[in-house]
Parts: sequence; structure tokens; C-alpha cells
Amino acid sequence: MKKLFVYILLLFAGILQAGACTTAVISGKFTADGRPLLFKQRDTHDPNNKFQSFSDGKYPYIAVVSTRDSGKKGVFGGHNSAGFAIINSASYNLNPGLDGDEKGLDAYIMKLALQTCASLTDFEHLLDSLPRPIRASSNFGVIDAHGGAAYYETSDKSYVKYDANDLAVAPFGYIIRTNFSFSGDRTRDKGLARFEVASELFYQASLKKSISFEFILKDVSRSLKHGLTGIDLYNNIPSDGSKAVLVPFRDFIPRYLTTSVLVFQGVKDNEPASQTVLWSVVGCPLTSVAVPLLVNSKGYLPKIVTSEGEASAPLFDWSSKLKQKLFPIDRGEGEDYLNLAALISKDQKGILQTLQPAENKVITESQKYINKWRTEGVKVDELKKLDDWIDQYLTDYYKINYSL
Repeated sequence: MKKLFVYILLLFAGILQAGACTTAVISGKFTADGRPLLFKQRDTHDPNNKFQSFSDGKYPYIAVVSTRDSGKKGVFGGHNSAGFAIINSASYNLNPGLDGDEKGLDAYIMKLALQTCASLTDFEHLLDSLPRPIRASSNFGVIDAHGGAAYYETSDKSYVKYDANDLAVAPFGYIIRTNFSFSGDRTRDKGLARFEVASELFYQASLKKSISFEFILKDVSRSLKHGLTGIDLYNNIPSDGSKAVLVPFRDFIPRYLTTSVLVFQGVKDNEPASQTVLWSVVGCPLTSVAVPLLVNSKGYLPKIVTSEGEASAPLFDWSSKLKQKLFPIDRGEGEDYLNLAALISKDQKGILQTLQPAENKVITESQKYINKWRTEGVKVDELKKLDDWIDQYLTDYYKINYSL
């Protein structure tokens, strides 16, 4: 009853701004390691994001939030101790007469789901219980610790489920959504370029049975291929970074407005839900690195991905400063033009290239702990040790390599 009361209050208050995102849900039957995956690339005009631990519901959870709000009114994706994970992409073709930018309750619905849901069935019950109009216009992607993996295209009036485990719906075991819904008015689709290139990338990976969290982080979230023009910026790598090479950069999967990446790696049937891992990227994925986050009884997170109050997370700050080198024009249409020479170059000194060893190191060291925990269970003291190492390693790396 209390949650319903809060929901009704928020109907009249308005809440957090919608954005453009690229997302995917993948059945564990089709991933390289047999674990389901859930992906969100968050694009928003509210740029300052951080990750935060919560214990304000039935289940503790970790979520990405707006720094100015700190998750009080809603979150933009996360996972809880039951192994339930949820993301969304704003859909602009679900509610007739509206453009999708209305202030909906999508973020609050995700917060409520993380507080109370352990399974896809629980989430369906939650959606069924919400007052109509729901005040939502989202493709909600969900995985759980029981192998569930699905989208819920949710409008003001109802929702339509798309199950990634159903071969009739997802013949290759994955479903992709950007900013339109298959159950909506297809003449109002948005995000088509990102949808097309993501579809191509996932299809090629599925043929090789290589869909993994690493594939999503490295090949999808940082793809430099345009889905409509077919232009791949890797085919025109500048010789070095001494001279700026500005290229049009609009409607790629990574965008000027991208503020975070979430890749949830679920669990197999015989693994505890607590071993669900969120591979998080705070800030621009072209100038940041992935860090693993696990829900735990102490609420531990690496300090570089979170902050107190409205302060920025350190990794977000570092990422933003490097991003300025990628987008040096700070007025007019500058956000649509990328300095490709600062990002990648034949001398291997581009920002994306010099950051890759740091991310590889974090993943390798983290996997040592994660693989151990999958047989012995997560040990909070070891998790704290890993978090502290990540903090120190990346703090030193950004300072030594970029003077930040």
C-alpha cells in the first residue's frame, strides 16, 4: 500500500527525463558461458551518472542513478540480491499522441522492481498491479536467476512480453531494442541506426557462439560502425594524434550523450543468485573502463564509481575530462563531431587504445575472484579487497597516463 501511495504521488509530480538507449537481452542458452546477459547503453541529457548500493526494499540492490537525484525517485537499471536485473530503453512509438518525452514513471518502476522482485513472474505481477495509466513508455529488459530473459514493451495501458528463450520470438537467443517497440506504431520508430548495427554485431557473434560480456563491452558498446551508412571509422584510422581529424559522429551506438554502460552477467541454474555480476562503465565508454559490481551485505562498491550526495564519481570525472579531447568543439553542433585522431590512431596512442590494457587488467584480476566465488561463494572481505585494488589501480592509471 505504501508503494502504491508513492506511485500515485509521483504521477502528479513528474520525475526523471527519458533518453535514447541501446539495449539487449540474451538467453543463457545462447551465450558463450551459458549465463544470461542483459545490456544497456544509457544516453541522456542528464549526464552525471554514478552507481549506488541500496537497502530500502525487500532485496538490497545496486543501480545506476542520476547524481543530482541519487536514486530517490528512480533508477535507470540495476540488479538485486535475488539475481533479478532490469534495464529499459525509452520507446517513442507506444503511446499514441505522445512523443515519448513525457515525464513518465519508468525509472520509479525499475526501482520498485529491484526492491520487490526476484523473478520475471514477480515483475509481471508488479506491472499488473500498477494503476492505469501506468505512465510508462519503455522496453523493460529483465533477467533472473532462474534462466528468465525477456522484454516487456510497456505503454500507459498494457505491456507485451517478448521471451528470449522462445525460439519463435528470438531464433538466435537474443532480442535488441533501441527507442522503438515492435508492438508500437512502426511509422514512429527511433534509434534505427543503432538497432541495425547492434543486430549485425549480435548476429555475427551468434554464428561463432561468442556472445559474452566481453563482446558486448568491447565490440558493441564501443562500436564505430554506423548502422545506416555502413561507415566504419576503423577503416580510416589517422596515422597519429598530432593533428585533429574531425568526423561526423551521430547515431553511432556510443554517442556524445552516452553516460554509462551496464552489462549484467547472470547465473547458471546451479549457481547462487548472489554471483550475478554487473560489469559497469560510468561515464563515456570511449574514455572509461568496465568495473565489476556485486550486491553484498555491506553495500561495498569501488569508490571510483560512486559518491556522496551530488558529488561526481571520480571515474566519471576522469572520463568526462578525456571526453573533452574527443569532442573539442564546445558550442554549436560540436557534440556531433568527433576528433577521431584522439580516439584511435595507427601509432596506438589513441585514448580508446591506451585505456584497453587497463580494462583488460581489471577484467583479468576480477575474474580470478569471480571464478573462485562461483565454487566457494562470495566472500565480503575478498570483495572489499578487490574493490580497493580496482580503486588504487585505476586511480594510478589515469594519473600516470593522462595526468588526471
